[in-house]
This record gives sequence, C-alpha cells and structure tokens, in this order.
Amino acid sequence: MNCTLMHKNTPVVDIQIAEDIGVIIEIGKIYNPAHLPVGTVAMFGNDKGKISRKTLNDWWAGRSIPASRDGLTDILFGVGSNLTSILPIKCFGLSLSDQYWICPESSGLKWSDINFFENDFSKDVGEMLFGKVPEDLESINLRSPDNTSDGWLKKKWIIIDGKRMLMKGGSGFFQQEPLNELVACAIMKRLGIDHIPYTLTFEGDTPYSLCETFITPETELIPAWRIIETRKRDNQDNALTHLLRCAEDLGIPNIESALEKMLILDYIIANTDRHYNNFGFVRNAETLEWHGLAPIYDSGTSLWHDTHVSSATPCKSKPFRGTHEEQIKLVRDFSWFDSSTLAGIGNECKEIFSQSKHLDEPRQAALARAVESGIKTIEQMRVTQKGKLHARLEAAQKKVDAQPSANPTTPARNKNNENR
Repeated sequence: MNCTLMHKNTPVVDIQIAEDIGVIIEIGKIYNPAHLPVGTVAMFGNDKGKISRKTLNDWWAGRSIPASRDGLTDILFGVGSNLTSILPIKCFGLSLSDQYWICPESSGLKWSDINFFENDFSKDVGEMLFGKVPEDLESINLRSPDNTSDGWLKKKWIIIDGKRMLMKGGSGFFQQEPLNELVACAIMKRLGIDHIPYTLTFEGDTPYSLCETFITPETELIPAWRIIETRKRDNQDNALTHLLRCAEDLGIPNIESALEKMLILDYIIANTDRHYNNFGFVRNAETLEWHGLAPIYDSGTSLWHDTHVSSATPCKSKPFRGTHEEQIKLVRDFSWFDSSTLAGIGNECKEIFSQSKHLDEPRQAALARAVESGIKTIEQMRVTQKGKLHARLEAAQKKVDAQPSANPTTPARNKNNENR
C-alpha cells in the first residue's frame, strides 16, 4: 500500500505499508521534515539526524491496540488476521489524540472529510471490545478511533451530544479504576491542578469512567515517551532531568512545576502506572507551537486498585523512580501545596467509592484513610521544606549582619571632612 503520511492537511512523507502485517517497509520522499512525528529522527549512529524505518515503525506501532486488550479476538477474526498492527490501516491511522493519518496514493481523501473530530465514526469496534459481537463479523465497519487507542483496560470512544467521550472500565474483583479517576479529580480540583474532568456511568453494576477528549482539530497530544526519544540521554542525567532537557530543546514552556504537581498527586493516590504514555504534552498541529504539559489524565491505576490496602511496603511508582518514597524526593517545591483546601476529602472519597457495589464499607474507609495519610505526609514535607528555607535565610542574614559596614563613618573621617 503506497500512501503519504499526512499531518492534517500537510503532506509529511511518502511511505509503503505491508497491509498484511501493518508494517512500514519503505520510506520515500520527505515533504515537510518539521512535521515528522516527534522522536522519529535518529539521535545517534550512522542515521543521526535522519528518519529511519525503525524509528517510524516504532511510532506507528504505538498507534495499535495492545494485544492484551479484551475483545480483540473477534475483531481480528473478522478481518482475517491475528495481528493488531493491521487495524490502524482500516481507519487511515486516524485517532482522537493527534492529527496524523495516512492518505492512500491517488485516493483524493481530505482530512476534513474523514477526521474523527468533525465526522462520525463506527461504533462496531467499540461495541465488540465491550463484548457485543455481531452475527456477521465480515460486515463490521472498522472506521473507528478505537483502532488507535492504547492501554490494556476495556475502553471505547462514543459520541454524546456531539462530544467525543472515552468510556473506560476497571479490572479485577474491585473494578475500582473508574472511581479512582473521580477521586484524583476531586483532589486536583481542590488543589487547582490542571486536569481532565471525569464522570461516572454504569452498565448494570459495572462502573465506567467518562471523559471528553481535550484535543481539538487544531491541537494534538504528544506522549512523553516520544519526547524522551528526541535526544540521547546524558550519562549524568536521571530520568526526570533527561525529560526536562528534551522539553527545553523542543521549546516546551513551564513544565517543571506542572510535573512536580503530578508527582505529588501520584504520591497521594499511590499511582503505580504513570508511565510515559500516561502523560504528555500539547502542541498546535499546524504551527507546531507547544502549549505545555497536558492536563493530567489517566490516574485510575492507583489506590491499591487490585489488591488489599496497605502502606506496610514501599508503593511502586513510575516513571522517574521505582517507589513513591524515592520519586517524591525529586520534588523541589512544596510551597504551593495548601492542605486546608483538602479538608473533608476523606468523606468525599468515601462518597465516591460508595457508588460501587464492588467495594464494601471497610475498603471504602481504608482507601479514604490512605488518601488522608498521603496528604498529611505531603503537608509535613511542605512544613519541613519551609523550615529549612527559613533557617537558610536566617543564616544568610546573620552572615550579612556580621560583615563590617561598607561605608563606615569614623570621627577621623568626619574631622577630615570638616577641615575641607
């Protein structure tokens, strides 16, 4: 399949895709290098500064549904394949996260006619991912953004009152992830952290979270994993400083403070899955101007969602350190944190958790206490940091006071002045 990788209406590069395996097998003419997907230009080696099939295929593979997603078997059977990598081809690579797509040679297709932000899309893939399989699998319509949605939890895109909404489920016995999203939102709303609002819906007794896409036809989300691919990591850099250097090189503004707020939230909710694809950056798809860190989203895999509530062992974390005890040490500024805004948050958490029949009252109470404990610890860190800063300022002032005056006035000097 010969086609052109497009960025909205901008042709980027000609490519050839093997339709049976969904892999780019040849790269042709590059039309607009600045619009190449972020992180696809080689950082070092013989191909430094160039785009290669490997780097472009790595990016393209990220547009496929993970093979671990429930409900894929019937979809793949319907298209006569066992590879999820062929599904993006069925919808021209379109998604609701960015503006890239593939235009088949001589097809005459236009972005305005097929993009999912402004045009309807098929429900078939989403329904099948939720276990609703049609009798005639060969008749399913694969023009859907569900073909390019990542993550392993059950999810589908739907349209409600013209809004593109992501409906996402939970896992295991507790089915807790959708409720965790609401808890995270409650905390962020009180603290004034930029975030994506989530609501709750049910199918029977099963809870699902709902959120509207924050990407528009003019903008796009670039996951952090693409950002860290833009330069080779220096030996002295840790994971966070490497990301900061990459962002600085790209000209992404005001991200350090926003990242620290994300780490503080994740500490409070014991988030174990803030990997590089669960946060990212927003830019204008036409001008390529960076807006900054995206509003925080995808916080459901937290609060011991699949196990008993415990603080006895170090809580695992991502992406910069292996445990939250270590990762929180990367935060340099706690001064903005106002624990008074979180008064009564434990009761609000219990009210959220009480909406699900999968969580009994003891678990609801334990989760609420865990949130309150995390907040208390962060407040202690803020007070400690404030105390250390005050002590440093006092020491600096004492040092200044101990220095002799730069313009001393002595009797001899005055006498000389009088004789002049």
